[in-house]
Amino acid sequence: MALMQKISPCLWFDDQGEQAAKFYVSIFKNSGIDAVSHYGKEGFEIHKRPAGSVMTVAFHLEGHDFTALNGGPNFKFTEAISLQIYCETQEEVDYYWSKLTEGGGQEGPCGWLKDKYGLSWQIVGSPLPEMMRDPDIEKTDRVMKVVMKMKKPDIAALKRAYEGK
Repeated sequence: MALMQKISPCLWFDDQGEQAAKFYVSIFKNSGIDAVSHYGKEGFEIHKRPAGSVMTVAFHLEGHDFTALNGGPNFKFTEAISLQIYCETQEEVDYYWSKLTEGGGQEGPCGWLKDKYGLSWQIVGSPLPEMMRDPDIEKTDRVMKVVMKMKKPDIAALKRAYEGK
């Protein structure tokens, strides 16, 4: 068995970890389910999960390892953490936006969305970070003004704002 990456996110779900992992793997290329572990009888007084039910799902998306934990309803995702997807083209932006919002996901401002499991994602048009690092404050202000009005990113609109058009 290969060594796992040194740091990897563990995503806490009530009891939908396996379904969520399968959903994410269906969206991203170079992805897959690596292992599934199950609860035993030990620790039932704490975890309250039936023996044999899924405890964790190890999976990878585009070369990054994740764990989905069915830990119960105690904790929910918040926008305090999100996963960023850098997109080279508008077609990529549109693809990830539609896939991650389908089935009950919610659009948010400035390229943020929540998927149907409540996990926050940021869809980022790849020119945006470099535009925002430009020392010309007039350019960055124009870009920020456009970003603040967007839900799904529009790469062409960002470029127009950056260029002052």
